[in-house]
Amino acid sequence: MPKTTTPFSILSRKAHLEQLENETFHMAIIGGGITGAGIALDAASRGLKVCLIEKNDFASGTSSKSTKLIHGGLRYLKQFEIGLVRESGSERAIIHNLAPHLVTPEKMLLPLIKGGTYGKLMTSIGLKVYDFLAGVKGNDKRRMLNKEETFKKEPLLNNNLLLGGGYYAEYRTDDARLTLEILKKAASLGAVIVNYCNMQAFEYDSHSKIKNLICKDLNTGHILKIKAHSYVSATGPWVDTIRNLDQSLSSNYLQLTKGVHVVFPFEKLPIKQALYFDAPDGRMVFAIPRGRTTYVGTTDTNYHRSLDRVIVTKNDAEYLLQAINRTFPSVQLNIEDIESHWAGLRPLIHEDNKAPAELSRKDELFISDSGLISIAGGKLTGYRRMAQRVIETVLKTLNKACKEHLKKSSTDKIPLVTPRLENTTEVKRYQKELEEILQSKGVTNSFYPLYLCTTYGKQANVIIKKSNEFNSTCSRENLIRAELWYSIHYEMTNSLADFFVRRTGMLYFDIYNMKKHLKIALNDCINYLEWDAKRIASEKEQIKILQEDATRFYNEEF
Repeated sequence: MPKTTTPFSILSRKAHLEQLENETFHMAIIGGGITGAGIALDAASRGLKVCLIEKNDFASGTSSKSTKLIHGGLRYLKQFEIGLVRESGSERAIIHNLAPHLVTPEKMLLPLIKGGTYGKLMTSIGLKVYDFLAGVKGNDKRRMLNKEETFKKEPLLNNNLLLGGGYYAEYRTDDARLTLEILKKAASLGAVIVNYCNMQAFEYDSHSKIKNLICKDLNTGHILKIKAHSYVSATGPWVDTIRNLDQSLSSNYLQLTKGVHVVFPFEKLPIKQALYFDAPDGRMVFAIPRGRTTYVGTTDTNYHRSLDRVIVTKNDAEYLLQAINRTFPSVQLNIEDIESHWAGLRPLIHEDNKAPAELSRKDELFISDSGLISIAGGKLTGYRRMAQRVIETVLKTLNKACKEHLKKSSTDKIPLVTPRLENTTEVKRYQKELEEILQSKGVTNSFYPLYLCTTYGKQANVIIKKSNEFNSTCSRENLIRAELWYSIHYEMTNSLADFFVRRTGMLYFDIYNMKKHLKIALNDCINYLEWDAKRIASEKEQIKILQEDATRFYNEEF
């Protein structure tokens, strides 16, 4: 099969690895989550020569395990983190403008209940301050609702506890897709980006400064060295692991907390809109409808176990079920109603004598004597600002001649997907077009046009066109095969897990169709990627483990 020349194709991997090995970069980034992606785009757009490596798949850690909201952080007002709320609020509007199909408006209902976390007066004041800090305008400004109005917005609420509600604006996203689109854009601007390339050690010069990275290509086992002027670790929960390798771990260290989300078929929890509600212990939990499902989260507990396999326990699930059944008493869900789930880690900065929920979500830079720049903490919403802070630090290490040719940061204006959908109106119009096209193909699933639109934007046209080349009598199968083809040729898909977890989210939000089309997807991967028997066995085992972890509740952490 002819090799593609697109800058973000897994079939271009050999050329990418040769570039990593043979060129010297202004900066090398370790970590392919949202933070590393943001840094790569900022650097490439300014004219810096940049590379990024990720030991697993892009967004395979924290950046695919969030609540999938681009939000201003209402709860951080309670902790008086005014700067964080202001920054998050302004950033969410910018990110929405960059990819309006992927970062979509989501009205949020905050029910006020007897003995709840938020009282009516404080909620009214808090939401007003929240709107002011976030620059919210027009119809998106907060409204306070009485009991009847709140119950009308969501009839499943507990009428015996309900006092009223606050109604305010947030944005929803797919965190893994957002990370991927940022990386794709960075690659289109010249960044060299490779997944499944594990940084194993630092090599130092005679002055104890980092000279290069020693890395291993996990596809072939080949060892390579990457040379750059600056080295940045944006590895999330692994930041301290990398600092240990550099022997630069100090008293400022990470405190990891675990967040769990559970997914129900929509008919099991048919809420009319997104909610932010009280858990029995005083924390707040989100419930968000998404296509054919509703997902609920999150938890916030200290974590000290495996970074590479974070699982959901029965206690995690019971905690969320207790909150759900108290808030929506008519549904009375149990653990068997949960269709799938995920768990992720927050890489927060340790603070003495603070509970997990009290820890700041601010980011922090650590600069070692060897020159390693590490960034930790932060929120999905703040990825652009975090990137700017890193780049400003890197620029201080470059000579004047190099800096004279660089552009200023412009990531607030670079659209993430081309062709671009300009605004929410265009997104809705395009979704309607997709509905008509899919109906003509016999696809009557009402959620599928929404899924294609919010996942790919206008790139869905490429997928639909490609689907015409497959000859199954099942149109949905043809479309899924076309998605897989697209993700290999344009999105660096290297495994079944990449496709079913990060590229499409099917493991969590459409696990039935994942299982149904797993065999045909495997066969296509064998064809495109020339997998041998050993690789096929490995892929089958890995997807089996992922399915088990997404559907089973363990008695305790690993």
